[in-house]
Amino acid sequence: MAEDRSAPYRALLGSRIRSQLSYRASFAADLLANVGIGAGEFVTLYVVFSRANTLGGLDVWQACLVFALANVTFAVGDLLLGHVDNLPTHVRTGTLDAFLLRPLPVLTQLATSDVSLKRIGRVLVAAAVFAVAWPHTGVELDARAALLLLVAVVGGTGVFTAVFVVAGALQFWLLDGKEAVNSITYGGSNAAQYPASLYSAPLRWLFCYVVPAAFVAYLPVLALLGEPGPAGLPAWLGWFSPVAAAAVWGIALLLWRRGVRHYTGSGS
Repeated sequence: MAEDRSAPYRALLGSRIRSQLSYRASFAADLLANVGIGAGEFVTLYVVFSRANTLGGLDVWQACLVFALANVTFAVGDLLLGHVDNLPTHVRTGTLDAFLLRPLPVLTQLATSDVSLKRIGRVLVAAAVFAVAWPHTGVELDARAALLLLVAVVGGTGVFTAVFVVAGALQFWLLDGKEAVNSITYGGSNAAQYPASLYSAPLRWLFCYVVPAAFVAYLPVLALLGEPGPAGLPAWLGWFSPVAAAAVWGIALLLWRRGVRHYTGSGS
């Protein structure tokens, strides 16, 4: 019988989840805090868009779909690989050396070394916003729309997980650059929550073809609505978010491998 190599990971993740759920009051407080963060970001967006009939080519309810998709994908990506940005802590404490000694991929070990269920709070906020906003958009939830939403969620999550790996890999060289790389991860999340049409042409190209935040939510929503999109960002690109995710993952894995080779030990 073939050895189940995923069993240790499942056991580790299971223990992490059980440990968090065992402290129910603490878990509830963390979850509510994350719900509050997501709700606060939504209120900001709603206030801005509710003061105009359209902004960036979208009305308030259409902008809410962008917000919801961006937050769902970012929260899931953060849950899966957001803690990779703790790499400098592993370097300073020497625990990364232990990861390197094991016959398992370092990135996979880091991905399963922690899980923070409190990040589900943002998913709950995004799901609520989506449920309320969808009927106001006039878009029928048919097979095409359901497929496009699935593609957007998978592709957007892929983009954010890859961005987290890129941010983690850069810290093999920066070490104390956590705040700097947060501008890539959390900055990309903030950019994805708003229509890319609000940005100037150079920024639109940056958030589409360099850091593909527009692929996460804005372009899929344009495809759902049947809108053409601004210059340089045609709506049909909304179907290609998994392709954008694959491209970023290629860069992320290349940087990660080079970072691991660059690492010389904690010195302890």
